[in-house]
Amino acid sequence: MNTHLDHRNPLVFDTHELGRRPGAMQRLSRTIDAPKDLGIQGVIAVPEGAPVELELRLESVMEGVLVTGTARASAKGECVRCLEPLDHEVDADFQEMFSYPDADDRGRVKAEPADDAEEDEDRLYLEDGLFDLEPVLRDAVVLALPMQPVCQEDCEGLCSECGVRLSDEPGHHHDAVDIRWAALQGLAGTIQDGEKDEMSGAEAGVDEKQEK
Repeated sequence: MNTHLDHRNPLVFDTHELGRRPGAMQRLSRTIDAPKDLGIQGVIAVPEGAPVELELRLESVMEGVLVTGTARASAKGECVRCLEPLDHEVDADFQEMFSYPDADDRGRVKAEPADDAEEDEDRLYLEDGLFDLEPVLRDAVVLALPMQPVCQEDCEGLCSECGVRLSDEPGHHHDAVDIRWAALQGLAGTIQDGEKDEMSGAEAGVDEKQEK
């Protein structure tokens, strides 16, 4: 099988040192630049090019290589309550099996190539001893990130009237008038104005009588 993976890609790893010896193990540490769109788009993500620290353990088993690891990075996003920018430390654990393309589930070499339609679409394979960690890393980081990030757990958000950040102004409030009473208040004002006019008219009538 000809490989299309590039060993120069920092997220492509070589397992040739392990050989196909069940029980063989290798530990790797690598810091790579974050690929594009590593996170939840429009919510929170690790910026492209930011450092991602990888700690990996590669174990040779009958059917392939079991990869267990941790990814650490700093993600940036926006608080869903007050819209302030925030940083979030990512600590994502993952484990994935990369299978030998010529072995069945019990690690035995297949007598005949399997029909592509019958293969498990979710299974990942080694290609000439190489594997690409990027899809595993993406899944792990997304699962480790908050779907609704907040700058602090008790963030009060923004004032719905003026948009001020409530955490910056404790006790902030507006004297709001219930719209259900606004019409009655207007009617009351009209009645009061009418009463004043009537009183003014009555006083004028009294004055005219007194002059006569």
